[in-house]
Amino acid sequence: MKHFFTILGGMGTIATESYVRLINHRVKINKDQDYLNYILVNDAEIPDRTAYIKDHTKENFFFALKDDVEKQSLLKPDFFVMPCNTAHYFYHDLAALTEVPFLNMMDIAIHTFLEKFPNEKKIGLIATEGSIYDRLYEKSIEKVGREVEFGGSEIQPMVTDLIYHNIKEKGVVNKELYHRILQKMHDEYGCNVILLGCTELSLAQEKAPDHPYNVIDPQSILADVTIELALKIRNGMEVDKAVSKYLYQDTRGAS
Repeated sequence: MKHFFTILGGMGTIATESYVRLINHRVKINKDQDYLNYILVNDAEIPDRTAYIKDHTKENFFFALKDDVEKQSLLKPDFFVMPCNTAHYFYHDLAALTEVPFLNMMDIAIHTFLEKFPNEKKIGLIATEGSIYDRLYEKSIEKVGREVEFGGSEIQPMVTDLIYHNIKEKGVVNKELYHRILQKMHDEYGCNVILLGCTELSLAQEKAPDHPYNVIDPQSILADVTIELALKIRNGMEVDKAVSKYLYQDTRGAS
């Protein structure tokens, strides 16, 4: 197979399925051969990311991802994507394992926010407890000169309920809960833009987009970037030149 990329998925599986569905449905096709070439590593047994980030006595998820990166690197994909925000806790360690370009969906999401909403000085952030606890997005957002709003103490339990008890455990999106979270972040905490810092939240956005709030959806953005890069490389652009646009320096080292 020529010119393919590798998806490091399974965190969780339904969220990964959403990402794959986005790239398959958004790429313009006239025939089977117009779809993108990729290898999906749906490593569903990767230990829980939030559990380890909050408590290092829990099983470390780095080693499963390390194994996936090292094995896939032998196949020489054009680039890696990892559609899991919380797993970016180990982004720099994982990227250092390979010479294959490794896209950082957090960097890409933050710069999309800056481009789309240049006059917004703060952004609401909803994410897993692990991402919030380790300030994964917070540090990167502050590094580009913007403020982060988390909302009040009632927000995180609602977000955790949506991510874990609805999507991860039951495989369903609670539309009303998702919209209520967005409404509270907007109406009560003054967030004109809300960043969805978990791919389960991106799934919620895919399934329940009928709301009036501005969201930055890293998984959706990553899907568009993936298509752009894969097609440029397929059409003859050198890999390094294609990916250089999305290898930002100002947020590197922030997580």
